[in-house]
Amino acid sequence: MRAVFFERAGLPLKLIAMDVPEPGPGEMVIKVHRCGICGSDVHLTAEPGFYPENSIIGHEHAGEVVALGKGVEGFKIGSKVAAMPFAGCNACLACLSGQFLLCERGPVPYAGGFADYLKVSASTSVLLPDTLSLADGALVEPLSVGLHGIAMAKLEPGTRVLVIGAGAIALAATYWARRLGAGQIVVMSRSKQRAEMALKMGADYFVQSGEHEVNEVREALGGAPEVVIEGIGVVGALTQCINHVGNNGRVVSLGFCTKPDGILPATLTFKQVTLIFSLAQTLREFQYCADTMDRGDVDAGAMTTRTIRLEDVPETIMQLRGGGGSDMKIQADMTL
Repeated sequence: MRAVFFERAGLPLKLIAMDVPEPGPGEMVIKVHRCGICGSDVHLTAEPGFYPENSIIGHEHAGEVVALGKGVEGFKIGSKVAAMPFAGCNACLACLSGQFLLCERGPVPYAGGFADYLKVSASTSVLLPDTLSLADGALVEPLSVGLHGIAMAKLEPGTRVLVIGAGAIALAATYWARRLGAGQIVVMSRSKQRAEMALKMGADYFVQSGEHEVNEVREALGGAPEVVIEGIGVVGALTQCINHVGNNGRVVSLGFCTKPDGILPATLTFKQVTLIFSLAQTLREFQYCADTMDRGDVDAGAMTTRTIRLEDVPETIMQLRGGGGSDMKIQADMTL
């Protein structure tokens, strides 16, 4: 089978041939149909210490079950599934709450969606309703990351929300903020390229960041934001969030900055700000996203702005490292 191989940071990704995996107990093998490119696929493959070396990358995947391991129940050959890119021991408190990346015995990776076939854990896979395509299924993972961030923000009805960033995760958070109780929502970004998409995903206003951004955001919201969602993952983003958020407000970081980012604690103290860091999603949130898409609440065509061949993934990721581009979500289609 074909697969996109990550040797180590600093080296180009490459397409290789390898054997089709075999499922172990509690595992399945799926024929991958779609896998989305995540921002982490772009940035963390360029930085040492994050992605495991000599591995197959891709974690926003969906496909069709072609092999079942011993003890798997609830799935059959031909089932359409979306799968989380990790599993756990299923016995510790973290796993029992669906937070497998926090497994006390260590999470088990099941990434590798940029390939023709992928081994996944049945315990962290969900059946896709017949109404959903496999392109829809590959959006469950990024949508559920945004949902987890909004769940941690603990929105109350009418909460004023600022989302900083207009990438896929930031706009997924915008989508869920609209549906889970937010009042006015502003999306703010350096570029106006995704202003229309931000409004389509649930924002009331779009503000271009700049010298007067604090006043513009407050004017649009009718006051200081009570919740700020950080979705850009760059140095200085947390300070930007703290400058915007109102007294007793909450800042939720979804951006995953990998560099030291200094903040002034006194600023948070004088506003009594709660700073929250969100990691991935829970199994319940993963399932909820699939169920919500089944109701027709998510327009997959709007989220996915470009489809490419598996062979084009390495070069596309290299191009994305250079910045620019208007795509929100690019998916590899293994059937092309």
